Amino acid sequence: MRYVWASATHQGMLREQNEDSVFPTSSGESDSSVLAIVADGMGGHVAGEVASRIALNAAASSELGAADRVAAGNRAIREEVAREPNLEGMGTTMTLLEIEDDVATIGHIGDSRAYLLRDGGFSQITEDHTVAAEYVAQGQLSPEEAATHPQRHMLLRTLGLTRFVNVDEIKLDLSPGDRLLLCSDGLTEMVPDARIAKSLASGTPDEVVWKLVELANGAGGVDNITVVVVDAID
Repeated sequence: MRYVWASATHQGMLREQNEDSVFPTSSGESDSSVLAIVADGMGGHVAGEVASRIALNAAASSELGAADRVAAGNRAIREEVAREPNLEGMGTTMTLLEIEDDVATIGHIGDSRAYLLRDGGFSQITEDHTVAAEYVAQGQLSPEEAATHPQRHMLLRTLGLTRFVNVDEIKLDLSPGDRLLLCSDGLTEMVPDARIAKSLASGTPDEVVWKLVELANGAGGVDNITVVVVDAID
């Protein structure tokens, strides 16, 4: 199969700067492998941007598997904190997609997300590592209640805060016509899944990534927004 992708990132309507990082930063295509990463930094002001950038660069330059690439991002942040102790407390989410031999492998930590649009069906591939999501898993909240719960952004797992991290790894056999979405929570907080799915249903990857950014900003744009779309083409 051939793969076509596009990415977009925007600071949103309220934030003074963009603490998200994305790879790749330009559109492209390949008939072999793909690497795409979304990282949503945290830590306030400069530190969030530093954390996401350091982790993304380390993950992108690693030659390990998906989960190990994400773990490499964690090590890079901890090394930077050792050099600059004033950066202690910075961290980032990361959702990383590798495609090799028509198999997608996702390394994931935090509450950025990966989705799959296949044959008209739209599904979330990753699980959020948040307090609210854990309540849902335990049966204490419904997904609808979790969407507005005050602890929906409280992360249980992230890069940068501890020496070792537990990274989810998910494998998925791809088929022609599949469309994959990686995004930071600046999109999913503003735009419901049904609207995201409808927007993904038509248009080129370049058109879709900016359409999703515009939807998030149009709904208030309270956070940075980062989106990657990858199409599998026969």
